[in-house]
Amino acid sequence: MLLKHIIDIIESAAPLRWQEAWDNSGLQVGEPDAEIRKALLTTDVTEDVVSEAIDGRYDLIVSHHPLLFHGLKTLCGRTPQERIVREAILHHIAIYSSHTAMDSAPQGVSARMAEVIGMKETRILCPQTDAQGMTYGLGIIGQLAEPMPLKALMEHIKERFQAPMLRYVGREDSLVRTLALCGGAGSEFTEEAIKQGADAFLTADLKYHTMLDAQGRIALIDMDHWVSEHFTRDIFRELLAPYIETRLSETDGTPVRVL
Repeated sequence: MLLKHIIDIIESAAPLRWQEAWDNSGLQVGEPDAEIRKALLTTDVTEDVVSEAIDGRYDLIVSHHPLLFHGLKTLCGRTPQERIVREAILHHIAIYSSHTAMDSAPQGVSARMAEVIGMKETRILCPQTDAQGMTYGLGIIGQLAEPMPLKALMEHIKERFQAPMLRYVGREDSLVRTLALCGGAGSEFTEEAIKQGADAFLTADLKYHTMLDAQGRIALIDMDHWVSEHFTRDIFRELLAPYIETRLSETDGTPVRVL
């Protein structure tokens, strides 16, 4: 299948017009008319992932996080990004990233998180409407299948997400009925979660002062960024597996370690 047709499939679920203004989703490396047989699916594009793609003779890497946020001025191999682009070009490997387009998709990152938790009656936390009348937006809010104490909810999340740790603010015995969540760094949506009546808000990369200010207003659950978003690989596989060979990267994972 041609790369441009694979891109069409991904963008049918997560159009680039839904990405945030600061983002750089889309084709990072490669030619739209290139023939693609195999795709390696990952959250991040690292040197290890590229080596894995080279060894496995993959034509395409599909990632959640973009490889390139800023323009490259050289390709001399002095930074990981320079080396990755160089190796991808030398080995004819295309790289496509979806990021905030997939974050904003109704069946994207946050929706998959809610599904894994087992939520019901979900809706987009921060909905928007594009020029074509389609609704998209960041975050999800909905009801737990059964209300549960905060501690029990966190234990459930740790098990379902295979999270090594969670940070939190709130009473462990407080009952959570309505949960808001946002894949990746969603700290700025805390007030919206409070406004919409959430008992708890799950996201990544929460800042200390956000957690301090939330005390007595909402329970906050902070998880590792990669852990919150690695389900994007499953979304990519579901989209592409009917058309080409796909595999989840074995070297993709959070760089964060807990002592």
